[in-house]
Amino acid sequence: MAARVSRHFLITSRSYSSGNDKNVAFLGLGNMGGFMAANLVKKGFNVRGYDPSKETLSAAAKNGVTSANSIAAAVDGVDVVVSILPSNKVVLEAYLGKDGVIDHAPKGSLLIDSSTVDPNVPKQIHPVSLEKGKGFIDAPVSGGVMGAQNATLAFMAGGRKQDFDRSLPLLEAMGAKQFHCGEIGSGQVAKLANNMLMGITGMATAECMNMGIKMGLDPQVLLDVLNNSSARSWSTEVYCPVPGLVPTAPSSRNYDNGFKNELMVKDLELASQMALGIRSPIPLGAVATQLYRVVQSRGYGEKDFSFIYQLLKNEVAKK
Repeated sequence: MAARVSRHFLITSRSYSSGNDKNVAFLGLGNMGGFMAANLVKKGFNVRGYDPSKETLSAAAKNGVTSANSIAAAVDGVDVVVSILPSNKVVLEAYLGKDGVIDHAPKGSLLIDSSTVDPNVPKQIHPVSLEKGKGFIDAPVSGGVMGAQNATLAFMAGGRKQDFDRSLPLLEAMGAKQFHCGEIGSGQVAKLANNMLMGITGMATAECMNMGIKMGLDPQVLLDVLNNSSARSWSTEVYCPVPGLVPTAPSSRNYDNGFKNELMVKDLELASQMALGIRSPIPLGAVATQLYRVVQSRGYGEKDFSFIYQLLKNEVAKK
């Protein structure tokens, strides 16, 4: 195959044709996965999906995803497996369990896990995958539900370069940016650093918006100032926590159908554990973790993490 230049990377000649990887198993069809699988279908991939929720499977079927009743059935005979699952335990069971991906996906297949987990999880799966003759990369994503829906996700991948290169047609079908971060597990390191910063800036935006509004500033004027000054960030431009200012932000949809607060807590805890292991100070990350835990403890774990604005607003109102 002749060398070609992609939007982000120089892809060199390799011994397989990525164009042959058309049969895909997709594991985990929730808020993110459902849209990601649907975008693969739109790009001409044959997608067979599995999710423990029958309602989720039915919703995916409306977008052209064929349903399977188990992981083993989903991965039977496919070229590529893509997964996006909720926790370390679920990922390990899905890949290394007796009915899992490693034992049932064909030899020569490529395995792409887009879950956000401890970097040690892909490091456990990778050598077993290679031993069984299958490629494996960890490729967590950033961009949230809107990014998944609009195929504008950013993928951060760790693993062998040839496996990353092979994954590009699928990653490009689901997202706008693809980064090879290094060896296996490095995608998770990049994702956890990203999500800790997202949590910190989200918390800071909520705090400062609340303060300015309490002092009498018009919310829209304050947001316009922030977005045209040195405080501008993704949290102010795209994900403003104050309802009604950014129509596409979860805050303007009753904080529903976004990045759940409980998932932010999970990711911050994973990042904190990673930092502890290398003795890297994270004072702001620690504060953010505790505040999002408070939101969850008050029963709002299913709401988008920007709901932290309501926590701060209501706390001030009580005093």
